[in-house]
Amino acid sequence: MRRPGILVVVFAALALLRGSAQTQGALPFRNPDLPIEQRIDDLIGRLTLDEKVSLMIERAAPVERLGIPAFPWWNEGLHGVARTGRATVFPQAIGLAATWDADLMHRVATAIADEARAMNNRWISRGDRHLYQGLTFWSPNINIFRDPRWGRGQETYGEDPFLTGAMGVAFVKGMQGDDPRYLKTIATPKHFAVHSGPESTRHTVNVKVSDVDLFETYLAAFRAAVVDGKAGSVMCAYNSVRGVPACANNELLGTILRGEWGFTGYVVSDCGAVQDIYQGHKTRATDVEAAALALRSGTDLECGSGSWSAGSPDAFLTLADGVRAGSITERDVDIALRRLLQAQMRLGVYDPPARVPFTTLTYEAVVNSPAHQALALEAARKSIVLLKNDGGTLPLRKGLGTIAVIGANADDVDVLLGNYNGTPVSPVTIRRGIEAAAGPSTKVFYARGGPLAPGLPDLVPVPASALSLTAAYYRGHFDGAPVATRAEQVVDFDWADRLPVDGLGEIFSVRWTGELTAPATGVYTLGFRGATSFRVLIDNKQIAYGRSDHEPSLRTGRVTLREGVKYPIRIEYEHEKYDAVGRLLWQVPGVRPDERGAALDAARAADAVIVVLGLSSELEGEEMSVAVEGFKGGDRTRLDLPDGQEPLLKAIVEAAGAKPVVLVLLNGSAVAVNWADEHVPAILEAWYPGQSGGTAVADVLFGRVSPGGRLPVTFYRSTDQLPPFDDYAMKGRTYRYFTGQPLYPFGYGLSYSTFQYSNLQVPRGIATDESLHLAIDVENSGGVVADEVVQVYVARDAGSSGPLRSLKGFTRILLRPGERRTVRFTLSDRDLSSLRENGERTIEPGRVIVSVGGGQPGIKGVRAAEILTATVELSGYAKRLPR
Repeated sequence: MRRPGILVVVFAALALLRGSAQTQGALPFRNPDLPIEQRIDDLIGRLTLDEKVSLMIERAAPVERLGIPAFPWWNEGLHGVARTGRATVFPQAIGLAATWDADLMHRVATAIADEARAMNNRWISRGDRHLYQGLTFWSPNINIFRDPRWGRGQETYGEDPFLTGAMGVAFVKGMQGDDPRYLKTIATPKHFAVHSGPESTRHTVNVKVSDVDLFETYLAAFRAAVVDGKAGSVMCAYNSVRGVPACANNELLGTILRGEWGFTGYVVSDCGAVQDIYQGHKTRATDVEAAALALRSGTDLECGSGSWSAGSPDAFLTLADGVRAGSITERDVDIALRRLLQAQMRLGVYDPPARVPFTTLTYEAVVNSPAHQALALEAARKSIVLLKNDGGTLPLRKGLGTIAVIGANADDVDVLLGNYNGTPVSPVTIRRGIEAAAGPSTKVFYARGGPLAPGLPDLVPVPASALSLTAAYYRGHFDGAPVATRAEQVVDFDWADRLPVDGLGEIFSVRWTGELTAPATGVYTLGFRGATSFRVLIDNKQIAYGRSDHEPSLRTGRVTLREGVKYPIRIEYEHEKYDAVGRLLWQVPGVRPDERGAALDAARAADAVIVVLGLSSELEGEEMSVAVEGFKGGDRTRLDLPDGQEPLLKAIVEAAGAKPVVLVLLNGSAVAVNWADEHVPAILEAWYPGQSGGTAVADVLFGRVSPGGRLPVTFYRSTDQLPPFDDYAMKGRTYRYFTGQPLYPFGYGLSYSTFQYSNLQVPRGIATDESLHLAIDVENSGGVVADEVVQVYVARDAGSSGPLRSLKGFTRILLRPGERRTVRFTLSDRDLSSLRENGERTIEPGRVIVSVGGGQPGIKGVRAAEILTATVELSGYAKRLPR
């Protein structure tokens, strides 16, 4: 009886939408010729309270009556556009920091932003505005890598505030572009603040730090990113700082960020950080109270745990309830919403496409373009650090008949990528890079030698010989009849942003059914790696299930199978948002191949041996479950190589005899390779080098380029040299406060050439209100074209408090053999200042020691770089500066 009335309402609503669509273009908030503030006032005035709140969560809902589209605030671009299909994958952030090249960082970030815009243009043309398809990027991670045990240190620019600040500013400027009106993308420095592990306690820990450590170490890079880089956004962290959750911390978000630094952008919470206010830190009792507190304290946008955890709604969705209850006002909501709308206006969201200069960037011309491929290779080459090179072992001599490439990281694509990564088009592993560089006259033997670490699932794709499958492809979540049905041999795909079958649409699902035949009797580990949702059933029993709204995940189960028996198998895969990838994997029971023996045979037979070891993002990363000795929750509990790697290396060195052995390390944090430093003639640190990592490593091994990377972190000898992981006091940490003897110091790196420094020009004295100008001559005194990183360190006179020394300037230069160049630096009053215990920053009269050269001053035990030092007298009155 009520159906006719419902139809009338529906038709009336459609007519209203059509009418509103015709007039939306005339609405003032869509007029690009009006001042932004006037446009924002107009839009806020048209929104209901509930509509306003719906725009303040990570997956901002559309307001159809005003023609406002959905807006995905969550996007990742740490070292390339991530989780949204194919993209150029640059070295992991720690590797980019090892380049010590701010200009390169700016060019990399510019390339990432160009690809982001090109992808976004394509998504919008298709009507897609989903997770990871937007323009607001939650990068860079400029937390200080204060302790090498932290699993997310790979995402940072290292342990030094100055280096981190310089690289962070370059990244922010590259991402946001230089158009006077429009932002290309928005960069989001994170995690504000004092956030660097342990991962297992990040939702509950209260970090206590002194003012000196807070401002000199933990906030310095954020200040640079905001004041100098003009970052459009900042992400607040999970942890509490001095008893107050970071996303509800008015001292951090109000007094410092917006007050002292003049930040005018928006603050977004880390995902679930507002829930942590009442669930983890328990400083409020309910989600309503937590959301209200976060909003009043300066958090404008929430990424709630509902963004990645089904059944856990966003706390900010209760803000309307808070207004009605009187705990906050609608004006509080409007203040935060204004910042978000300003960001959208500056991105051109409400402007005609022809007015926005970046809408002409096309996917085909920009994403993984030849120029970006070349840039990824340049970045990978420049990130490599030569840690040891006894007897000129490197570069490898020409005419080698055979080379052995050994190690679990030698032929693994995933290890190139680190975490928060995109999907590369044509990645080059270390093995493949060496094979290509060695040429047809050199035979390259490859042997894995064993797993990366005991306890990691040692899985391989289930082969076609064990499978008989039919695949049915559906639109949506197994909706209706299949779009296509076909026989398939394996389940091992990486469709990225392409569709496996025409007509599927972005949201699709696949069901494979058939038979699995076991080659041997025993207990199998069977699993699937994929995203977004999947499950594997054998004989109608679920063996593995997974769902991940972040990135592809691996889920495994154990099942007993009998040789030759055909078992019914069903695999269901649902794709919703981003990279379409999936692999059916297993570990077959029984006798494993003698991988160690094969590696030793290869070492004996070869003329030179390259051993590729280290870590991977399966071992170190963000809040992850790892059942491997030496690792916990994504962090590390010790600094040496994973179990099994050093014994393998020792056996290889013995088997190789007098032949050259080179150790190549792939990792995101410092490793204590003490035995290798004593017994292996050459060691390269290559980090997680990105899509061109294999080519870059080979170019260094064969001398096509000279290594010029420098360490952005200290390589300690063991955890015995470190304070407790959960102690955030800087005493004894990083090169600035560490008094022991490291394995390799911050700023260290060797070259195939040599450099001489001379003619240091520094004034004997300056007033406290003057800048310090200095110059030095650098000459390439070797026979190879090579890069040198010139570093400037400042220390107060003996007896003063504060760091032992601090980096205050650097530049990377390329010199031909015999070429000499004068390098100049200017140090500001802030560079020469320090923070008093009472929290005041001052530059005071006294003596300052300035050291300029190829590394840190005062380091013993490794090949010391040439360094020149001068003392400068500061005269006048103590001068107070902003914190």
